[in-house]
Amino acid sequence: MSTPEEVVKLIADREVAFVDFRFTDTLGREHHMTVPGHTVDEDKLESGQAFDGSSISGWKGIEASDMVLIPDTASARLDPFREETTLILTCDVVEPSDLKGYDRDPRSLAKRAEAYLKSSGLGDTAYFGPEPEFFVFDGITWNDDASGCFVKIKSEEASWSRGLELDGGNLGHRPSVKGGYVPVPPVDSFQDMRSEMCLLLEQQGVPVEVHHHEVAGPGQLEIGTQFSTLVKRADWNQILKYTIHNVAHVYGKTATFMPKPVVGDNGSGMHVHQSIWKDGQNLFAGNGYAGLSEFALYYIGGIIKHARALNAITNPGTNSYKRLVPHYEAPVKLAYSARNRSASIRIPYVGSPKGRRIEARFPDPLANPYLAFSALMMAGLDGVQNKIHPGDPADKNLYDLPPEEDAKIPTVCASLEEAVAALDSDREFLTRGGVFSNDMLDAYIELKMAEITRLRMTTHPVEFDMYYSL
Repeated sequence: MSTPEEVVKLIADREVAFVDFRFTDTLGREHHMTVPGHTVDEDKLESGQAFDGSSISGWKGIEASDMVLIPDTASARLDPFREETTLILTCDVVEPSDLKGYDRDPRSLAKRAEAYLKSSGLGDTAYFGPEPEFFVFDGITWNDDASGCFVKIKSEEASWSRGLELDGGNLGHRPSVKGGYVPVPPVDSFQDMRSEMCLLLEQQGVPVEVHHHEVAGPGQLEIGTQFSTLVKRADWNQILKYTIHNVAHVYGKTATFMPKPVVGDNGSGMHVHQSIWKDGQNLFAGNGYAGLSEFALYYIGGIIKHARALNAITNPGTNSYKRLVPHYEAPVKLAYSARNRSASIRIPYVGSPKGRRIEARFPDPLANPYLAFSALMMAGLDGVQNKIHPGDPADKNLYDLPPEEDAKIPTVCASLEEAVAALDSDREFLTRGGVFSNDMLDAYIELKMAEITRLRMTTHPVEFDMYYSL
């Protein structure tokens, strides 16, 4: 762990020109304030960097805008993309009056979630392992104004490019629609790019476990990284996104974590593995279904009970619900299973009880990881506290049930508007221990309603197809 003294020494030893104070906003987007390296001493690291919180969507009003970034010195890492040697410090956003974590700062909120777990007596450590998928395209253009709207994706790897004349010739090796899962090069044209992403992730302290092409044909990829504790794993998720965006940019390409950028092919999910531990023991390991404990089953029950409210946080975009439809490997049915990937909660097979965990499959990579992991844990703990049993497991294909069986299984929300309404009416479990405040949730809902309204007011090209000639 880096102390302030060690960070100051690192700045001197590596001749760091600039120090980047980074933080994450409500939507999950990173921001930064950069100061010259020679101005950063131990006092600066302890007192932090002032900034204007009123300029961040959903945060302070102009009348109370002063905020402070307090760096976590253990997060110190060198930025591999900047020309001048730059040290990155991940920060908490605090109130200058009392130096307490701002209630709308996602990282401070995630710290409160970890503290709540310990204070509850149920456990002392929450482990998370997200699997964010993403697309890399050769280019992207879009527009929406009074003259009309469009989006065009450029991807030499996409099946729609098979008839194009390309620079250097069209060599023909590319995945088909839904045919992109783990082919070797040259069909997988992103091997070297992913390898570079992985090396840079490890250089920044994020352990990599696997990388591969995903199911969708036009550049859908995944890099699997190691599990860790809630806040640290959310930090790593932000490092992963930053690294993927910037490596793609260096290659002259563009990466996106949009859940459903391509019509008619698989979307990108972020399956979230999780378990709760206490005194070095995995509380999810037991003798029940698929090796789970009663604690784990209740935890699943809590997630299923609150899933529709969780959707507003784990699936936070209007685009998220274009992924959450049947038959695109998207888990829309609120059920659990050891084998069935159409269920929203899966229990992965593991050889050791230490690895016993559950996998929530409905979240997507648009989610703010600090908020999403905290909300999932709070829902699970509510299930444990109130002994909410999830019922029997679902070991059938949930996309192919008789209508009478299908009607009995609850589903995730079908739109962001549904999800926001569910969050508004089912929020008490999130506010326990002051983890989420009602004020923060109200501001979050207001941000999401603005997105919903903007899309609702925008004429869609499909509407011309359906209605223009009527």
